Amino acid sequence: MSNGYLLRNLKLLDGSPVDIEIAEGRISRVIDPSGGAGIADGPLDREGVREIECGGAYVSSGWIDMHVHAFPAFDPYGDEIDEIGVKQGVATIVDAGSCGADRIGELAASGGSAKTNLLAFLNISRIGLSRIDELSQLAWLDGERVGEAVARYPDLIVGLKARISRSVVGDSGIAPLRIARELSTATGLPLMVHIGSAPPAIEEVLAHLREGDIVTHYLNGKPNNLFDAEGRPIPALLDALDRGVRLDVGHGTASFSFKVAEAAKRHGIGLHTISSDIYRGNRLNGPVHSLANVMSKFLYLGYSLQEVVAAVASTAAQWLRRPELGRIQAGDRAHLTIFEVSEESVSLLDSEGIERRANQRIVPRGVVANGEFMACEVRA
Repeated sequence: MSNGYLLRNLKLLDGSPVDIEIAEGRISRVIDPSGGAGIADGPLDREGVREIECGGAYVSSGWIDMHVHAFPAFDPYGDEIDEIGVKQGVATIVDAGSCGADRIGELAASGGSAKTNLLAFLNISRIGLSRIDELSQLAWLDGERVGEAVARYPDLIVGLKARISRSVVGDSGIAPLRIARELSTATGLPLMVHIGSAPPAIEEVLAHLREGDIVTHYLNGKPNNLFDAEGRPIPALLDALDRGVRLDVGHGTASFSFKVAEAAKRHGIGLHTISSDIYRGNRLNGPVHSLANVMSKFLYLGYSLQEVVAAVASTAAQWLRRPELGRIQAGDRAHLTIFEVSEESVSLLDSEGIERRANQRIVPRGVVANGEFMACEVRA
């Protein structure tokens, strides 16, 4: 066996010990080192294998960040793929609508040279985030161009992105979302819908969503949010959840409130997918820093480690219809994240500048993406 790794002394989320052998980019064996379960049979062939001692760290399927901005040409709302991917322990990133049809080819090309696995939502505006009012002119919503892009990049594009808030739609109101719904039907792809300040009112936005669509920024603290003044979920949110609409964190610079997150947990809302909405500015200056930092906030909120990791692994993979990205199974292409839960005092900030003091944080130590092992850079 060549081009292989043997990751030693790991543990699964339930504490079970495990070693993982990787050959030619795929998981070849999942080994119970105690010999009790007999997960893998036969001796290991260690010729040409790099053995990596993991010191009892946790291992999960490779983390998936469902909402990033990885097109650095759109400064300041972009970043290098690997800076927000494998260097942070994230095996797969999903660019959330940085590019529309005009430049999606450039994003696809950059993914080909990155270590991180790249997927993308296509912005329904052909100009993407080249300006931040990309839905203010309906002429920029070109259905033919959307269809051509989806047909050309079927392995990259997982859905359509529409940012439905006042600063983006301008005087177009709800019309861009109606068009997005038509494009979703035509392409067979679900929508990820950004919510923010009104108009349009949040109830009007939710009314256009259906099973499999995603609301991102669901824990934002802006007036047009999903919870009433007492922190209770609004009826339109409950109706949307009953229809199968999914919720995504999309922390970002202005879209995560501890107060709202605490209310959501208190009322049993979520947790579906945790994502960062990361780009260079909020990576370097906060309050995001990394997907691990955002995950640590949910540990602080009282979610179990299993719930937090599922929200960046199996649950995200299920939505993407790529179940192999959310499991550890022999024969699958190797996507893994190795991490620790450090017992230490840590300051966590939300998007409103509110601080919470936690006594744990999640620290990525290594990642395997497309079968290649890389050590992580420890981030705040």
